[in-house]
Amino acid sequence: MKRIDLHTHSTASDGTLTPRELVHRAQREGVTLMALTDHDTTDGVEEAKAAGKESGVQIIAGVELSVNHNEREMHILGYNLEIDHPELRAGLKELVEQRSERNPKIIQRLRQLGIQITMEEVMQEAGSQVIGRPHFGRLLVKKGVVSSVEEAFERFLASGRPAYVKKERLLPEDGIALIRRAQGVPVLAHPVFLAERTYGELKDLLTRLKAAGLVGVEAYYPEHSFEDIQMFLRLARELELQVTGGSDFHGTNRNARLGRILPDGAPLPPDQCKKIEEWIAHV
Repeated sequence: MKRIDLHTHSTASDGTLTPRELVHRAQREGVTLMALTDHDTTDGVEEAKAAGKESGVQIIAGVELSVNHNEREMHILGYNLEIDHPELRAGLKELVEQRSERNPKIIQRLRQLGIQITMEEVMQEAGSQVIGRPHFGRLLVKKGVVSSVEEAFERFLASGRPAYVKKERLLPEDGIALIRRAQGVPVLAHPVFLAERTYGELKDLLTRLKAAGLVGVEAYYPEHSFEDIQMFLRLARELELQVTGGSDFHGTNRNARLGRILPDGAPLPPDQCKKIEEWIAHV
């Protein structure tokens, strides 16, 4: 049975598998179509595509942009990007630079809490990856401050916690425009995490984002309940948005399994896989 996964991360951002390792893991899990959607970077795409040719997994060039929606974080997925497009590369470079300015501030706050931590330690933990909060979390685990990355976020790193530092972000409309300028297809990621929870609130938001160029919504996601999925499917039908799905796989940084997208850990049904495959082939 074919499986798809349009939301995955590698060591190019905050995953724990290299792009090549990720693709070969996907092949072992039966995934035939996979999008690499690292945070604010497309640096892993070429390696993933090469591995895809070796393993028979079709690779979609993707990205996951962090944008600012009412002072909260929203994520926009971009698919079928021209990864060498100059405007895309410039925009992603700026986002990475903003992330770099944020990291010393996180270290300062952790030190103020009595946790001894240095930028050199965080860089060593990240290796060649773009440094992000999961690397701080893993380092806190190694230092014995917390027992898991999840605990690190709950106690220190999540929004509203004492070591959290807000990152400057694009507005949603700017992120959508950046993806479209690179000939990509913008899709709203995991809407369950938005502050908008009612049908009316979500419809108003999706209507606004569609007017800005949004093409789809990630209705299928492991942390969506079946009730959530039905609501997002209904919204997609009413607003004529494409439906997608992904696991948000990060390796050991997140409890997810490639190709397992439904709330009960099952892959998407074959009919849904076929619809998404046909759509992605024509965008």
